Amino acid sequence: MPKIYIVEDDEPIRAELAHLLERNGFRVAWCERFDNVADEALAAQPDVVLLDLTLPGTDGQLVCRELRQRSDVFIIILTSRVTEVDEVMGMTMGADDFIPKPYSARVLVARINALLRRRAADAPERNVLAHNGLTLDLSRSEAHAAGGTVELTKNELRILALLMRHAGSIVSREAIMRDLWDSDAFVDDNTLTVNINRLRRSLAKIGVEGYLVTHRGRGYAV
Repeated sequence: MPKIYIVEDDEPIRAELAHLLERNGFRVAWCERFDNVADEALAAQPDVVLLDLTLPGTDGQLVCRELRQRSDVFIIILTSRVTEVDEVMGMTMGADDFIPKPYSARVLVARINALLRRRAADAPERNVLAHNGLTLDLSRSEAHAAGGTVELTKNELRILALLMRHAGSIVSREAIMRDLWDSDAFVDDNTLTVNINRLRRSLAKIGVEGYLVTHRGRGYAV
């Protein structure tokens, strides 16, 4: 079930969007604070971000640019700022679509589904992640490096895939545990530590040492 992340500071509009999307078969998440929007959005691992441009303490254009620099997640700008300059800037910053408010519910859902169909068409290419000499085959649950190939457990695969998708950024322990909970795996803080250590040992089998970096009190990165 695709997940949609809503970045909208108007609570009634946010609630309306959440209700609409859930009725149409989507999982929904959102932020209620706007001082760290990109980090919160990416930690939720959405398929699509719905992004307002007028946000407290920041500007949606800047959020759009940061999201695009760090991820290939689909971004739909949904805003009452509908000047030509806003639309051009949004697309320049990396948005995939631009929908003015007030929006048509049918059009919004159709645009989201159109983007998801595009992602599905690209799926074969997205089954492989690569970063810093390590390749992760998601369909086979295998990690490859110059030292060979190692098969990963389900949890090892999910952890490594999450970190590789956010390469260069620190992913909090809480975000990793949320991701594992979504897979119906039982995980608490101690369980996560065990899985991280197992993943390190698995990578060491193919000569990959020090790939997972611990940032004490903050999380992990690759």
